[in-house]
Amino acid sequence: MGQYFSDTSKNEDRGDLESSFTICFKTTNTESKNITQETIDSIELHLTKGNIQGANSVIRDALKNIDNAPINIAVTGEFGAGKSSLINALMGVGPEDEGAAQVGVVATTMMRTPYKHPKIQTLTLWDLPGIGTVNFPPKDYLEKMKFQEYDFFIIVSATRFTKLELDLAKAIKFMKKNYYFVRTKVDLDLDNEKKRNSHTFDREKTLQQIRSMCVNTFSQNNMDAPQIFLISNSNLSDYDFPVLMDTLVKDLPAQKRHNFMLSLANITEPAIDRKHNSMQQAIWWEACKDGLFATVPVVGILMDDVEKLKEKLNHYRVLFGVDDESLQVMAKDSQVPVEQLKKMIKSPYLLETEKETTLGEMFLKYLEKFASATGGPLATGLYFRKTFYLQFLFLDTVTEDAKILLRQI
Repeated sequence: MGQYFSDTSKNEDRGDLESSFTICFKTTNTESKNITQETIDSIELHLTKGNIQGANSVIRDALKNIDNAPINIAVTGEFGAGKSSLINALMGVGPEDEGAAQVGVVATTMMRTPYKHPKIQTLTLWDLPGIGTVNFPPKDYLEKMKFQEYDFFIIVSATRFTKLELDLAKAIKFMKKNYYFVRTKVDLDLDNEKKRNSHTFDREKTLQQIRSMCVNTFSQNNMDAPQIFLISNSNLSDYDFPVLMDTLVKDLPAQKRHNFMLSLANITEPAIDRKHNSMQQAIWWEACKDGLFATVPVVGILMDDVEKLKEKLNHYRVLFGVDDESLQVMAKDSQVPVEQLKKMIKSPYLLETEKETTLGEMFLKYLEKFASATGGPLATGLYFRKTFYLQFLFLDTVTEDAKILLRQI
């Protein structure tokens, strides 16, 4: 237990860092990167010149930009279209939770209403009054609603999209902003159709008819039909909600993807994996920023970092919805005792050293697994400080916990 990993020279460190950088980020899909390609190229240029300090400076500025970049999403539609339920779904809260958008309340205001995401403070969802409820033409409506502040618009309808909403889309496009048409309450449409035609009901045919009806509205107004997202606010994993989320992530600027991905609810395993991928990049960037290219001592593996590690683990549990508060909510909704939920997962007990496996042994085991499984930094001879490897362990654990709870509950 007293041994050290083999040392390397500064020049070898630079070569290993450049090699690891290439493996970790040049092979990452463009749509998954949380730092712009221009920034990545700048970091790589510094590394090829052996300028570690310059590379760290660029990474530090990029991470600051990711942490502080505001994300503003405008949601507009007529009263009763399901705007509030969609906003709550995007925030991962129920209608009775603190800070949730009120559902089923009579529309009385002509003003926009902001809703802060409970976990991602840089993310704000804006409830805009439907354009049909205000006496403004589309261009004036956008100016009154401060359209310049939003990253994109979601236009919501529970029936047909109106002529005013189509005109609004034209105005948004003219101003070089993205918009997305969302047709809500398709689950209710399916239920009604099944009741009317119980013997001949065809789920896929009915969904196609709803989609075609929306597309025809565009054709009748001489517009090319965009992608229409059919969703149910009460059953997010069905229909097109996951596709909508993937589309929004892809279309956002790189520096805003990270926090937006972390804001999304754990509705599917791929959604959880995307969170994991983004957090993995963030941990790697933090390691690079701090210049952690030294050897990894095994002795005293946690004594100096245990409090910070506890904070990190708790932070990851919150982001992935496996913290104590989230488990309490899950237990209430699923009618499963919270202690039973805790028995299914590992992260609540990860820092309990009284168990058979000590944290030092856990670290070594994970170190070996990380090197053999990824072919990443360890395989190229680059070693980060012990705490960063444990953060990868924490991340993998909460990710698996989130998947277990999704499958079970």
